[in-house]
Amino acid sequence: MSPTEVPPPPEGWAVRESPKKHVPSDFKLSNCQGRKRALFIGINYFGQQSELRGCINDAKNIKRFIIERFGFREEDTIMLTDDQEDPTRIPTHSNILEAMRWLVHDPQPNDSFFFHFSGHGGQARDEDGDEDDGHDETIYPVDHEQSGFIIDDTMHDIMVRPLPAGCRLTAIMDCCHSGSALDLPYIYSTQGNLKEPNKLADVGQGVLAAGMAYIQGDMQGVIRGLGGLGKKLMMSKDVDREAKSSPADCIMFSGCKDTQTSADAHEQGFGMTGAMTFSFISALTANPQQSYLELLNSIRDILRSKYEQKPQLSSSHPVNLNLIFTM
Repeated sequence: MSPTEVPPPPEGWAVRESPKKHVPSDFKLSNCQGRKRALFIGINYFGQQSELRGCINDAKNIKRFIIERFGFREEDTIMLTDDQEDPTRIPTHSNILEAMRWLVHDPQPNDSFFFHFSGHGGQARDEDGDEDDGHDETIYPVDHEQSGFIIDDTMHDIMVRPLPAGCRLTAIMDCCHSGSALDLPYIYSTQGNLKEPNKLADVGQGVLAAGMAYIQGDMQGVIRGLGGLGKKLMMSKDVDREAKSSPADCIMFSGCKDTQTSADAHEQGFGMTGAMTFSFISALTANPQQSYLELLNSIRDILRSKYEQKPQLSSSHPVNLNLIFTM
C-alpha cells in the first residue's frame, strides 16, 4: 500500500525521536476530500447487569453532528445499536467486526473514515506481549457473555493496518480503559509532548532484585539485576513504535486513560450521554476551528469540573498538534 518512492514528512510535522528506527517515514496526511464513511456503535446492554443509559443517544448525537459539520452522507454510514429490529444492525460480536471491515474496505489516499464506539470497555490479559502494562484494552459487544470481547489488537489489524498513506481514520472511543484502544503508538499530553511508554513493568523483577541486593550491600547483585536495563527499555520502545506505526493518517480521541473509567452521565441538551461524546460535540460546537492540541484541552476543560477521567489523543504517526482538526 505504501508508495514506491518515500516522500519526506510534511512541512511542520515534528519528528521527536530517531526516524531511522521507528517513525513511519512514508506517512502522509489526508486532505479528507475523498470518500467519507462512518460507523457508529452505541450499546446500552438492555436487561444485563451492566446496563447503561446513554450509549444509544451517543451514537445518534455524534452521527447527526458529523453529518452536519463534516459533510458525511447518511447513505455512507452504518449505525449499530441494541434497540434496532434489523438483526444485521444489532451490535453483536460478528456484526461489529463485519461493520469495521465495511468501514475501511478499498481504502484510498484522501479518504476519511470515522469510527465511534460508546459502550463498555475493559482490559484482558495480554497474550502476545505487545502491551506495556500486560493488558489488552477491549470493547464489549452486546453478546459478550456468549461471544466474548474484542481486543485492541483485532481492531488495529482491521481498521488501521490495511490503510495506505494519506488515508484518514478518526476514532472516538467513549468507554472505560480506552486510552490505547486502537494501539496507536504516539500518545500526546495536553502540553503537546509525546508520552513515552512505561517499560518498567517488563523489568520489574530485575529492579526488585537489584534493590534487594543494594540493601544487602551486594554490588555485584545490583549490577546483575540492572544489567542491560537501559538498552532493553530503548529497544523495546523502538520495536513497539515500529510495529504499530502506520503510513496512514489515524487519529483517536479516547474518553480516559487505560487505567480509568468513563462516565455514563446526564447533561443538559443531551440527556443521558457518555461524558466523552458530550464533551467532543460541545467543544467543537463552541469553537469549530481548533487545533488538535486546543481540542484536546477543550475536551479536558469541559470534563474537569465534574469528572475524573482524562481524555487522550493518540495517533499512528508524529502529529503537528497545531494543525486544525478536520476529518
